[in-house]
Amino acid sequence: MHDFQTVAKVGDIPDGQGRCFPVNGTMVGVFFHNGQYLAVNDFCPHMGASLSDGHVEDGTVICPWHAWRFRLSDGAWMDNSSSGICTATYQVKVENGEILVNVPEQEDASDAGDESSTGTSDPL
Repeated sequence: MHDFQTVAKVGDIPDGQGRCFPVNGTMVGVFFHNGQYLAVNDFCPHMGASLSDGHVEDGTVICPWHAWRFRLSDGAWMDNSSSGICTATYQVKVENGEILVNVPEQEDASDAGDESSTGTSDPL
């Protein structure tokens, strides 16, 4: 089931900054930028730094370790957008003064080889 979970209250995240929250086994960086809340996987795909510790500028977060830039709206790596490298993004909504994030539950490792979960079959 994919439900929105409350991570913070409106006002807890200053404009131009991010905070990290665990949601369904995933560390999520939630940012407040230009009046909008946005959420991405908090781990930089390069070396695993916490993106929520990064500087926010022009709709991107800059990784604090090696300055890789990721667009907050879609997670694209801005330094080489044709590379296909990105970080996951998640739906965010605000209700009753609370910030809620929707993060799909992580796939159970025991299901990883199940053809229904991979969408492929192994021809014999």
